[in-house]
Amino acid sequence: MKTKILIALMLTITISISAKKPNKEVFTQNNYGVNNTGTTLVLKFEKGKEHNHPLFAIWLADEKGNFIQTLYVSKSIGNGLFEHGSRKTGRWMAGEIQRPATLPYWAHQRGIKNEFGTFMPSVKMPELDAYTGATPKTSFILNLKTEKQLAGKYKVMLELNQSWDWNEYWYNDKFPDDNEYKTSSQPAIVYFANIDTNNLNEIKLKPLGHSHYSGKDGSINTDLSTLTTALKIAKNITIKVQ
Repeated sequence: MKTKILIALMLTITISISAKKPNKEVFTQNNYGVNNTGTTLVLKFEKGKEHNHPLFAIWLADEKGNFIQTLYVSKSIGNGLFEHGSRKTGRWMAGEIQRPATLPYWAHQRGIKNEFGTFMPSVKMPELDAYTGATPKTSFILNLKTEKQLAGKYKVMLELNQSWDWNEYWYNDKFPDDNEYKTSSQPAIVYFANIDTNNLNEIKLKPLGHSHYSGKDGSINTDLSTLTTALKIAKNITIKVQ
């Protein structure tokens, strides 16, 4: 009888310890700008509990924040072709769509107007393939190679947006006549980190503010008090000079 009780107790302790042991986060890894001859920057993105297929843009700026080059952008934004962008045949198929509310700060910083008069890439005027890729579905590491060797101080910027991410402030009918707003809900968040090529430590990206809610301009609002779940899409983002 005592033996059975002891075995049962040991099993209970084992199960309890196993239940408390956290699952190790798995990171996918991809390389962009591989044919460039510049500096490699390693960006590590750990997803948060509200992560659900967001879209991203990552770019390099000088110390004052002036745009230098795109380092990565989600493919659907980078080529203006969404996987489920057309239903002409009665079922969802890939189709051309302009969504200026998605990543407006990056788009305006990039500063290239397309044939529609917006700053988003299009099928006819896409971002370079070297910097576009499928949006990672989980936590990820990106090895990003710049066009030119870096020397000194810069900024690494990241903008992310998750569609249909409503809250009490950014609700569906807040701007009933603005269709672009309805594709974005809570505005895109912009993160940044100051880097120095003489510092090889990991630097954490911090929120700078949010973009215009429907992408009408390239403004940024540093007041993040109206955002809720959008701030939990990312748990931790770091950048490191290789």
